[in-house]
Order: sequence, then C-alpha cells, then structure tokens
Amino acid sequence: MVKICFWKTHGLGNDYILIDNRDGALNEEILGPLANKLCKRRFSIGADGLLLLYNSTVADVRMRIFNADGNEAEMCGNGIRCFAKYCYQNGVVAKSSFQIETLAGIKRVWLETANGKVEAITVDMGSPIFDRARIPVVGEGEFIDRELNVDDRVFKATCLSVGNPHCVIFVDDVEKFPVEYYGPRIERHPIFPKRTNVEFVQVVKKDILRVRVWERGVGETLACGTGACASVAAGSVIGRTGRECKVQLLGGGLKVKYERDNGIFLTGPAEIVYKGLIELEDLV
Repeated sequence: MVKICFWKTHGLGNDYILIDNRDGALNEEILGPLANKLCKRRFSIGADGLLLLYNSTVADVRMRIFNADGNEAEMCGNGIRCFAKYCYQNGVVAKSSFQIETLAGIKRVWLETANGKVEAITVDMGSPIFDRARIPVVGEGEFIDRELNVDDRVFKATCLSVGNPHCVIFVDDVEKFPVEYYGPRIERHPIFPKRTNVEFVQVVKKDILRVRVWERGVGETLACGTGACASVAAGSVIGRTGRECKVQLLGGGLKVKYERDNGIFLTGPAEIVYKGLIELEDLV
C-alpha cells in the first residue's frame, strides 16, 4: 500500500489538497480520478481542487491544478498563492520571489514574510485576453459588454481569459442574485466550448467590488483569485470600475491592480491548515 503525504491549504476558504509529486509517485492516469475522489466533501478530505508540485525545466517549480470534478485547470489565483507559500515554508524554494510554471504560462510571485512565515503573496497574473478564439468563446472578435441569453433572461456579459476562461456579469445586488441557478447554466452555455468560470459582480464603489463566483467544474466557491482579476479587468474595460480595486468575496478580500502595459497583479493571503497521509489503495 502506497502512502502519500498531503497538505490541506486554502486561500480565503477556496481550499486545496497539495501533494509534492516531484518523485513521480502518482502516475499520470490516476491524477484526475484521484482529484475527484479526494475532493469529495464528507466522503474524503474535501476540497475545491488538487494542487501538484513538480520540478520544472523553465521555472523554479511547476504547479498543476485539478478541479474537484477531475478535470485539469490552466491556472488558479488562490491555488498558486497556497502553492507558493508551501514551497517557501518547506524549503522547496529558498527565495521570496520566484517563478512557477503553469499551463497558463510562467507566473512570478512575491512573498511578504515575517519571522520566516508568509503573510501575503502577490502574483503577476499576466495580461487579460479578450480575443474569443483564445478564451475560448464561439465567434470572432471580442465579447465585451454584449448580450448573453440564458433561459428566460438576457445578461450583459464580458468574456476574457486570465489564464483560464471567465464570463463577468454585473448585477445590482450580488447577495440576492440566484448564483446557484444561473452559474451552472452559464458555465455550460453552448457559446463556451471548454465551459467557463462565471463572476457575478456588484460595484460598491469604483474601487470596491463584491463578487460571487461559480467555478468551472467546482460550483460556487468562497473565493476565486482569477475571478477577482477577471472582474476588475472587465469592469475597467467597460468603465464600471477603476484599475485598482479591493474585491470582497464570500471568504474575504483580495487586492487587484490592473496595469494596462504590465498586466494584472493579485495580492492576498494563503493558509496551510494541516498535514496528513493518503493510503492510495483505499482511494483509487
């Protein structure tokens, strides 16, 4: 029986199981099914996703992300902060600024530390992509502040990628909005060939947003780093927000700065909750 060490982590309640797989103990074919099994709440560890640590030939380390449904994701703003904190505090990387390889490209992180502990992490999320083909969204050109028909309702939506696909919709009262109804319908709308993450955004002030997120392959989560970035980028492009915002999610707040020439910078905390062992024969 193979025993694998794991760490439970979270960024504002958006929680992940993190496994160091630099030794290749977990074979490629089991990663998706393993994520699906481990992430089931009440029946296993429970989490929104699985993070895997690998060596990298192009960066300091490599991160892979599997959503709770077992599908691999390109990028995760909360997950990468958890990943960065784990790497620093466990001696995988011995510097406070380093590069992480992801499916969405190489991301640089900066760690704010005190007494050897990581208190906050800033991530260079790169520049947002609005071209439909690269998000992807069916059709040509851009999908900015355009109509999206969902059942009996027409929304004004802005679609973009910040390493993974997002659909941002501004609403008057995000607390009362039926996220659980429209979230899955928009996620799987025919216009999104690879499905999409969905943000429902309320503008409190130009620099303060309240956001609820329906994550692709997961459902509504307490926080989403890429979703916070997508919300600010979309809001800035259509003139609803400034370029530097505090984003209030169900699990807490993040800071997002969108610099047109330099991309998006995300800052927030990450927590390592506990360490445990997985006996693989019981799970796969």
